[in-house]
Amino acid sequence: MPSDFPIGVIDSGAGGLSVLKKIQELMPNEELIYLADSYFAPYGPRSERVIKNRCFENMGFLNLQHVKAVVLACNTATAAAVKALREEFDIPIIGMEPAIKPAADLTRTGVIGVLATEGTLDSEKFMDLQSLYRDRVEIITKACPGLVDEIEKLELDQGEIVKLVTEYTEAFLERGGDTLVLGCTHYALIADIISEIVGPEVVVVDTGMAVAKELKRRLRADDLNSDSKEKSRISFFTSGNVEDQQILLSRYWGEDIPVLHYLNFLLTI
Repeated sequence: MPSDFPIGVIDSGAGGLSVLKKIQELMPNEELIYLADSYFAPYGPRSERVIKNRCFENMGFLNLQHVKAVVLACNTATAAAVKALREEFDIPIIGMEPAIKPAADLTRTGVIGVLATEGTLDSEKFMDLQSLYRDRVEIITKACPGLVDEIEKLELDQGEIVKLVTEYTEAFLERGGDTLVLGCTHYALIADIISEIVGPEVVVVDTGMAVAKELKRRLRADDLNSDSKEKSRISFFTSGNVEDQQILLSRYWGEDIPVLHYLNFLLTI
C-alpha cells in the first residue's frame, strides 16, 4: 500500500476533532480524512447492533477513499465494533480506550474517576479493562447523559454544560478523587471547563495524544509513514446537515474548515 494514502478518522460527531488535532500535531505531513457521522450522533444511547452497523458503513466509505489506516476516535464505537472491524479490514485500526492505566499511575489518593457514555461503561471491553485495576485503585464511573448533546449544539449553552459536569463529578470529588479520565472524545473538547470545575488538585486525563502516538508507531512498523514534505490536507465529511456541521466543527477546530461533503448514502441503520 502506498505511504501517501490518507488516514481516516471516524467519530459520531465533533468529538474526534480532539484526536485529529493531536494526529496533525504529531504527523503534520499526513493526509487526513475526518468523518463525522452526525446524523446518528450521539452513539452513546444507541444499541451495540446499530453502532456496529454505522461503523461498518463508515469504514466502507473510507475504504473507497483508499485509506491506509483508520482511527476510531470514539470510545463507544471502539467498545462496540473495533474487534469486528479488525477482523474484516486488513489495515491498522486504532481504537480509543479510557486511560485507566495512566490514571492509576498518577493518582495520589487512590481514587480515580471515569466520565463516559452509557455505551462505553456497559461494554464488556470496558468491564474487562476496569477489572485489571480494581485491586490497585477505587474507580468511580459516571455515565453522562445529555453532555454530548450539549457539546454538539450549534449554540453552546456553557451554563448547562457547567451544570451537567458539576453533577457528574460530584460523587468522584466527594470520594477524594484526584485523577479524572475523560472516557469520551467529546469531553476533551470541553477539558478546560471540566478542569475549572474539578479544581487544580485534580489531574484531567484524555487519550488523544496517546492514540496519535500509537498510530504513528503502527504506521512506522508497517512502513506506511508519509514521506511528503507538504503540510497535511484534511477533508471533512459528514452524514449530517452540511451547514450546521460547518458551524459546529469550525468552532471546535478553531478556524474555518474546508467545505464538508454530504454522505447521503450513509443514512441507514
